[in-house]
Amino acid sequence: MKPGVKPNRVVKAPKRTLISPRIFLLATLVLGPLTLFAADNGDTSLSTSIFAPESTPAHSIMRLSLFVLTITGVIFVVVFSLIIYAIVRFRRRSEDDGKEPAQVYGSNPVEMAWTVVPIIIVVVLTLTTARIIHEIQDAPKPPDAVDVQVIGHQFWWEIRYPKYGVVTANEMHVPVSLKTHPTPTFLDLRSADVVHSFWVPRLAGKTELVPNKINTMWIEPERTGLFLGQCAKYCGTQHSWMLLRVYVDTPEEFARWLQEQKSLAASEPAVAAGRRIFEQTACINCHAVNGTVGTGRFGPDLTHLMSRDTLGSGVAKNTPENLRAWIKAPGQFKPGVLMPAMNLNDPEIDQLVAYLVTLK
Repeated sequence: MKPGVKPNRVVKAPKRTLISPRIFLLATLVLGPLTLFAADNGDTSLSTSIFAPESTPAHSIMRLSLFVLTITGVIFVVVFSLIIYAIVRFRRRSEDDGKEPAQVYGSNPVEMAWTVVPIIIVVVLTLTTARIIHEIQDAPKPPDAVDVQVIGHQFWWEIRYPKYGVVTANEMHVPVSLKTHPTPTFLDLRSADVVHSFWVPRLAGKTELVPNKINTMWIEPERTGLFLGQCAKYCGTQHSWMLLRVYVDTPEEFARWLQEQKSLAASEPAVAAGRRIFEQTACINCHAVNGTVGTGRFGPDLTHLMSRDTLGSGVAKNTPENLRAWIKAPGQFKPGVLMPAMNLNDPEIDQLVAYLVTLK
C-alpha cells in the first residue's frame, strides 16, 4: 500500500426489511380474490368491475369467469392440500437415520388420474368458452338495433351514428334495452392509426380496433346510467387518457338527444368574431362544425362540443376555463397529444372560447 493512502473501508449495506415469501404468498391468496369483488360493494354506479355486469354479453362473460374461477379454485385447493399433506406427513423427523427411503416407480391408477382428469378439464373449459364466444360473436342482429361506428384515434374516440347522421366524440349515447322491447346496440369498430381496444367492462368484453380491418361487437344495457370505459391496448403516450363514457338513456331521452345532435350549430351575432377566428385559422383543418366551413376529420367534431362532460377524452371537465387552457396549451393536459398549440393571443382565445361555448 502506498504511503498516505488509507485502506478501503468495508461499508456494510443497511439492512432492508423484506416481506417473507410465505407472507407474500398468503397475502396474495387471501387479498387477491377480494380485490376482484371490492368494486361490487356499496355504490357501484361508476364501477368498472366485470363482476357487476349490466348488459347481456357482460353477463355471459361473468358466468364464464366464475365457472373458470371455480374449476381452477378446486384444482388449487386439491393441489395445495396435497402439498401440505406431503410436507407434514413426510417431514424429516429426529429419529430419521438418513437412509434413502424405498423408491416406488409408477402407479397406474395415479398416472391415469393425472392424465385423464386434466384432459377432461381442458375439454370442458374449451367447449364452454367456445359456446360463450359463439353466443356473443354470432348473435343475430335485430332490424331495430342501433348502429354505432366507433373509430379510435390517438388519443380520442370518434363516434358516429350512420342512420341518423350524428357525429360526436368520446361520449356515446345508447338506448336502454327493455324486456318488453329489446334494443341492442351493435358497434362497428375501426382504427384511424394504431391498434386500440374498446372496453366498457360492465357492458361487454374487449374488442380490438385494428387499422384496415372492421371488427364488431354489441351491447344490450339493462338499465340507464353512466358506464365508464377506456382503451385497453397501449396505443402511445396518452393511452391512459383515452377514456370513454357510455350514457344509457331511456328511449325518450335517446330520441331527444339524437334530435339535438342533428341540429346545426347555433350562430349568434354576439360571438361572430370567435367564429371568424375558428374559420380563418388551422382549427378547420382538424375540426368540423356543421353550418360552417369547418369539415376536418383529424380531430373531434365540435358541433355540439358543450353538450359533452369532458375535454380531451376525459382528461378534464368541460368548462370554459379548461377549454381556454386546452386551446392555449393542450400539451399541458396531455403530453404527446397531436393537437398543436394554436399560438393565439389572449383576446383571440377569449373570442374563440366565447364562440365555442355556444356550441351546445
